[in-house]
Amino acid sequence: MARDVRGRAPARTALQKVALAVAAVFVLIGVLGFVPGVTTHYGDLVFAGHHSKAKLFGLFQVSILHNLLHLVFGLVGLGLARSVGGARLFLAGGGAVYLVIWLYGFGVDRESYANFVPFNDADNWLHLFLGFGMLVLGLLLSRQAGTGGRLDTPFDRS
Repeated sequence: MARDVRGRAPARTALQKVALAVAAVFVLIGVLGFVPGVTTHYGDLVFAGHHSKAKLFGLFQVSILHNLLHLVFGLVGLGLARSVGGARLFLAGGGAVYLVIWLYGFGVDRESYANFVPFNDADNWLHLFLGFGMLVLGLLLSRQAGTGGRLDTPFDRS
């Protein structure tokens, strides 16, 4: 990260702070998916597939793959949040990805092998909320960050 003339790191924008917070929550959720008690029916946790009976907070169907995806998504978000462009990409792009995941979860037969992550109704509602929330935050906070629609890269340390 670039430093100012006094050697201090520049202040993070609201966009970067929100991206960091969202990414940290994804990491936390990924970890909690491996904690017995927080994840009910932990003994029924499988690597992937609709046969997993484990549920995070007793509500969201999870598998080892599902938990790993949350962890990786959160860790990528932590890295991207280091720049304004990366934070925007994580929130707006990640929101768009979650809307696609919602559509997939909405359309997939829950008892088929296509439900490999796995998803249930609670997951689908959460994915819809996350998708819209992240997309809106990414777009609105980008304007406040003064990017003015500029297409900088996630590697731009501004």
